[in-house]
Amino acid sequence: MMPILQVNDLSKAFGGNKVLTSVSFTLGSGEILGLLGPNGSGKSTLLNTISGFAPADSGSIHFAGQAIDRQPTHRIIAAGIARTFQLPAMPEKMTVLEVVMAAGTRAHGLWSGLLAWRSARQIEQQDKQKARHLLEVMLLTRVQDLPAAALSGGQKKLLGIACALMGDPQVLMLDEPMAGVHPHLRQQLVETLQRLSSQGIALLVIEHDMHFIASLCQRCIVLDRGQIVASCRPDELANNQQVLEAYLGHGTASLREAV
Repeated sequence: MMPILQVNDLSKAFGGNKVLTSVSFTLGSGEILGLLGPNGSGKSTLLNTISGFAPADSGSIHFAGQAIDRQPTHRIIAAGIARTFQLPAMPEKMTVLEVVMAAGTRAHGLWSGLLAWRSARQIEQQDKQKARHLLEVMLLTRVQDLPAAALSGGQKKLLGIACALMGDPQVLMLDEPMAGVHPHLRQQLVETLQRLSSQGIALLVIEHDMHFIASLCQRCIVLDRGQIVASCRPDELANNQQVLEAYLGHGTASLREAV
């Protein structure tokens, strides 16, 4: 079966600093792939290159068999790739519900502006219903009328996922989704992401929480200094010498304990 996402020989530098070097991997429909590595290893830059925020210097990215590495971000999103951010920024004067609905408007693009008024109103009502459903899924219903900027860091992470899902993506890339999320919500988040996987959505997940990775991901790739040093199952991480060397001085003991 053809992978939904295929990254081949991807490299990226900022000035004279090589951040990614010859990175290659595939992601299948419904697969949950963990993206690991110490701080500064290139994980967020890899998400930025795939989503078009920082185009690669060389290499190729194919989504559903089509090259996207020279496409602008809005076209990549429209094609079916969504992402969240490590530190999501929220508008000061919009409620939680309004933020998710605005994400739906962006997903429709210019087409919605060309529709007849009545059709546009119907779409708005559909978006509101969908946004409320996603807020329920992400356990944010009780705060839907609060200003989005007033949410906790963990709640903003969940809100970012809800926004990303408004576009019905086939690939969802998550940048540290567990950071700041209250402990009692963590298992629900794992189950929610597993449900998305069972619906055929592919997930690429950056995370430092090894317990989360072990409970969620079927496979992991590990970056160190911009290069993939390992591709394995989560239960193989603690015994992989290259992984341990990458994390030397960055929490090797906790890595062994977690997996």
